[in-house]
Amino acid sequence: MLDLIKFKAVLNDKGFKATRQRVAVHQAIIELGHASAEQLCAHIRERGLAAISEASVYNTLNWLSKMGIYSQRMSRNNKLYFDVNTRPHIHLYDRVNHNFLEIQDDNAIALLEKYFRGRRWRGYRFEGFDISLICRPSSRKK
Repeated sequence: MLDLIKFKAVLNDKGFKATRQRVAVHQAIIELGHASAEQLCAHIRERGLAAISEASVYNTLNWLSKMGIYSQRMSRNNKLYFDVNTRPHIHLYDRVNHNFLEIQDDNAIALLEKYFRGRRWRGYRFEGFDISLICRPSSRKK
């Protein structure tokens, strides 16, 4: 995850300006972790970070994910969510509340990488994986 200073530096290195809107989107996704464009736009407006439309937030998120700054994931309710963590990790997907929670299990990641590394399927080569474990809140409150 890039802090705001590194984020601005990456944009500058690639020849782009760190506009107030881009910085607001990045600051909001850092605070939320996983979010849709709609959620980020609401967060930006609530915090008064910038004046920005939902379409601009979505376009900014797509552009930054193509640059590798964020990853994307589709939820079961067909909503596109963006993730600030681009390192290999596993998600718990709450199918009731449509939230993503991160699990950092380095042993599971290492096992999967070892298993798939070097494997090929006709016309394809393994690059990585995206795992979401589907769950629902337990009835017990802790």
